[in-house]
Amino acid sequence: MNLDFALFHTFLNQYQQIPATDFDLICQHMQWRTIKAGDHLLEQGKTARELFFVTNGILKIISTSEKGNEVIQFFVKENKFCTVLYSFMGQVVSQEGIMAATDGAVFVFSRPQLHRLYQQLPSVKELFEGIIQQALLDKIQLRNSLMGEEATTRYLKFMAQHPDILQRVPLSDVASYLGITQQSLSRIRRNLTLSGTGND
Repeated sequence: MNLDFALFHTFLNQYQQIPATDFDLICQHMQWRTIKAGDHLLEQGKTARELFFVTNGILKIISTSEKGNEVIQFFVKENKFCTVLYSFMGQVVSQEGIMAATDGAVFVFSRPQLHRLYQQLPSVKELFEGIIQQALLDKIQLRNSLMGEEATTRYLKFMAQHPDILQRVPLSDVASYLGITQQSLSRIRRNLTLSGTGND
């Protein structure tokens, strides 16, 4: 756990130098929580009241299709903040949920804790919100880059951009994110292996 705190401090220092005294204050306003694959951090239909920072593991932001199937919108891995931003900021019901795709650990900021922290360290508000908004834009841009592509191309792009996620989450999750069935993904992987393009 101590290593997680050090890594979080290093992460923040990439954007803005955080003095040790300020970082100690940040730590006083958050909790460390272990998670297991399948744990719900936010259920669909509930209001987001927590902001997470992933120190270990992978989270997935999910929604439900018209047919009632789980659809993975985004993956969030280590050194990333995670929440459903519109729900957290506006305190409205979230149409998406957050689940643990793997075992891991997160730092948790409740909304009241975060507001108290922002009052004591106003510069942290601008820092956190800037990082969170940029991360959301990056995820949307990545998602949009896959839309309209043929299934094999989507898989190859995902494999090139996130080989670590591909190795760590179930193939059913990868298929859901790519918008294809698990059977189709297995066929794509088999064909790529035969052609010498893919790797398992």
